[in-house]
Formats: sequence, C-alpha cells, structure tokens
Amino acid sequence: MINDNGQQTYSAARQNLFRLSLIRGVALIGQVLALIYFTAINPIGLPANAIALVLSIYASVTVATWQRSRMQVPIADHEFFIHLLADILFFSVLLYFSGGASNPFVSYYLIPISIAAITVSRRYSILIAVTALSAYSLLLKYYVPIAAIAPSSHHGASNGSLHVLGMWANFAVSAGIIIYFISRMASALKIQEQALALQREAELRNEQLLAVGTLAAGTAHELGTPLNTMKLLVDDMLSGTPDNQDAILLNQQIEQCKSTLKQLLTTAEQSQSKRLESQSVQSYFAAILERWQLMRPHLQAKINFADSPPSSAVFEPTIAQSILNLLNNAADASQNVDVNLSWNATRANIEIRDYGKGLDLGEVDRLGQAFVTDKADGLGLGLFLSQATLTRFRGSVSLQNAADSERGTLTQIVLPLESAVE
Repeated sequence: MINDNGQQTYSAARQNLFRLSLIRGVALIGQVLALIYFTAINPIGLPANAIALVLSIYASVTVATWQRSRMQVPIADHEFFIHLLADILFFSVLLYFSGGASNPFVSYYLIPISIAAITVSRRYSILIAVTALSAYSLLLKYYVPIAAIAPSSHHGASNGSLHVLGMWANFAVSAGIIIYFISRMASALKIQEQALALQREAELRNEQLLAVGTLAAGTAHELGTPLNTMKLLVDDMLSGTPDNQDAILLNQQIEQCKSTLKQLLTTAEQSQSKRLESQSVQSYFAAILERWQLMRPHLQAKINFADSPPSSAVFEPTIAQSILNLLNNAADASQNVDVNLSWNATRANIEIRDYGKGLDLGEVDRLGQAFVTDKADGLGLGLFLSQATLTRFRGSVSLQNAADSERGTLTQIVLPLESAVE
C-alpha cells in the first residue's frame, strides 16, 4: 500500500521486502543450477570461480534481506530503492562474467524495473530504469565473451551485432512502457483501493461511534448514583477533618467527574442546536489545558504557546474532548509531557511529546482502531474517538516515536480553524 506521498506504509514495506527476498531466492537457485549445468555437465567456458564468488555474496545478501524484513525497524522508501539497486548490481556482475548483453537472460533486468514501478515512487522507479538501461548499455562493450552464446556463432558478425542492438532497443522500449504506463496503472489502482478502503473504514467507524455513543449515554446515566454516594462520603470526611489532603484531592476528582458528565449533556445539546459562538483560540486551548491539569494534579507539564497572532474561531463541542483524550494518553505514558501550540488564520497545530516507552512498531498500523490499545488497562477508545472526531472536522492526528535519542511518542494534531458556522 502507498500513502499520499507515494511511500509504502510500514506493514506493506515489510511484506514487499519479504517478497523481494523470495524472488532473490528463486533467482539464486536458478543461477546456481545453471552454473552447475554449464560447468560440470555441459561446460561452455564460464569463469566458474568468479561467478561462484558473486553468487555466494548474493546469497548472503538474500539471507540478510529476509532477516531485515522480519525486523521491527521501519523500512523507508529509499531503503527499498537501494535493495533494487543491489539486485541490478549483482545481476550486472553475473552478466559481465557470462557473455554480457548477448546472454539470453539479460531481460531479467525487467524484474527490478517492474517491482520498482509497482512499489516505490515515480522518481525512484525512473532511477531504477535508467540504472538498468545504463548497465545493459555498458554490457554491450564490457564483458567476458562466451563463444557458445555469442550471436556471431549463429549469424554473421554484422547480423550478430544488429541482433544484440535489437535486444537492447527492445529492452529500452519495454522499460519505458513499464515505467510510464504500468506505474501509472498501478498508481491509479492503488488510489482506487485506498478510496474504497477509506470508505469502508468510515462506514465501520460510524457504526462503532454509534455503538460507543449509545454505551456512553447509558454509562453516564449509571455513573450519577455512585458519584453522588462518593460525594456524600467525602463530604462527611471533610466535615470531620477539613485539612485531609487525600479527601480534598478525592473531592476534586469527583467534582471533575460530575463536571465531565454535565459537559457530555451540554455537548450533545450544542451539537443538536448548532448554536456555536466564535471564541479566542488561545483562550480555548488554555481552558482545555487547565482542565487537563486539574485532572492530572501530579503531572509535570511544560506548555508553550508560540507567538501566534490573535485569532478567533468556532469550535465544535466534541473537539475539546478529543484533544483531552490525546493529552491523557501522553500523561498515561509518562509524568513529564511537553505541549507546544501554534496557529494562524486557518489552522492550529498541537504537538504533544511524552517520555514513555514509545510506540510498538509491530502494532503501529493498528493504533487508532476501536478497542486496540497498547496500555495494559486501556479500553482502546481514546485514540479511536479522537481520530474519528478530528477527521470528521477535516483535522488530523498522527503518532510517531520521538526522533531524538530519548524514548517517547510525539503526537501531532492539525485542526482547521473555522471563523463562522457553516
């Protein structure tokens, strides 16, 4: 699968590299069998020692590629490109020792070109085609001649040269067709598949949201009674020992829970009525962060508001809860969280950095799906609901491991700012 930037997703890149290792294995077995046949059974003068050395190195690279495909480290697009370049290099060396461009297997160059056209971006696929064509062209002049497969042994010298040049021209045309037409067809098919996948995901997400919303309404109703009971008990504790810090903290948390339940009802009413007013962007985010810090009294939060121009916008009621969910995810991961906010007239950017263990690369493609979580006591709904809400209002959220040497996760939120109710 290719994303909007023409790059493979994490899981697709691993699968493609694994398949490439299988292709290498098949080609390697065929080359070893051919070497044995044309040296031991039907000798034709091949430099067996040199070819055997190249095949040994190629076998080591094939095994390393297979092991690399099983590792959890992400495979970037340029790394896959380098693997295809390595295939061209090894195959060119083998052809050099076995007749050059007159070798009937020279058309194998089309295999890495075809793989590139389907898997990597257009820029990389063109580079692969140019590299293969350049290698083919060099093999017209530089190679170890093998009399048994030289065209001159079957045709006249002139006709033999024309035959080899014709093979080269056919290869050049075939490579051009693959890169121009096949890559475009593959891209169109991928775009269509992505659109269908996004539509299916949206339908599934809407069904899940409806189920979660129904469950949330019933749960909110049921939580009212136990919260009132705890409130009475805590009030009795405070009446006897007003300076009991644990009781004071517990009372604050109960009030926060009750406030959250009231906010749930208010949000539903506002969503139905659509009576939304424009408000200051900075005040809106400051209120969310203040509420978050009340929920997390022991959190060490470093909050930075960038020097952004004063701006006002209309915010849908459910956006605040989505941001809070992502902030709470970071607070669950570590006690130290950095939050950076910036905005302009059209959009706001929020970066949330925690210092926890980071993302499990084996599960990163599944994060954001309903009931999928990397926390032992998590429900798998926070990130799902946040992504669904922000996507609904043309926003986005992305998670990645921190780029520096320290562990942790960087969550990036992009939120369009609407100046008026549509």
